Amino acid sequence: MIYNPMVYETADVIGTYLYRDGLLGGQFSLGTAVGLFISVINFVLLYFANTLSRKYSDYALW
Repeated sequence: MIYNPMVYETADVIGTYLYRDGLLGGQFSLGTAVGLFISVINFVLLYFANTLSRKYSDYALW
């Protein structure tokens, strides 16, 4: 609601940055590269959380 060009420096997150510069700005290779990098980081965090969950409890995703 308050997200406008005046607050991009403080309120910008990677998802909106990718949308604005990658899709709207026409930089598809940048958007793809950053999106892939974020996906790899998310997978590593998920794997780490699953390992901790398996170690300290009886619940795990796989």
